[in-house]
Amino acid sequence: MGRHATATSAIIVTTTPKQAFEISAPLDPTRFYGKFGPLPAVVGVSAQSGDWDTAGRTRKLELSDGGSVIETITDVVSPTLFAYDLSEFTGAFRLLVAGARAEWTFERTAVGTLVTWTYTFHGRPGRAWAVHAIVRMWWARYMDRVLPMIGREIERTSFVTS
Repeated sequence: MGRHATATSAIIVTTTPKQAFEISAPLDPTRFYGKFGPLPAVVGVSAQSGDWDTAGRTRKLELSDGGSVIETITDVVSPTLFAYDLSEFTGAFRLLVAGARAEWTFERTAVGTLVTWTYTFHGRPGRAWAVHAIVRMWWARYMDRVLPMIGREIERTSFVTS
């Protein structure tokens, strides 16, 4: 078992990759990332350095347990890839996780777009077992709960704007 723990979730939405990409990247995380088991909800966004669409932009996610995390966009390749790193965890997660990376990919299919969300947590030395357990027991299921809600919003918004 390495120090990294990864989970992936995927859905197909009935939009183009460009629509899925443009709608999903700037979505307000407080609308979709609720509390799930021991995982806190995202309850606020602060210190955002500009529109959430350019590499280098940062923002702070405020969590329901009083913690926070900084997100930094690392890759924007429209309409196929959107990725960001997470750092400066506070709260309980700071004891387990040195950082994380989220990647969203958008691939055309015969019926729309395959949206794939991959999350990799980088465990602190000696804590990999705990990070792997959290990802396996909670985070992977959380992603499978959140992504369909985002997919419905992508489809709803693409229908309204087309």
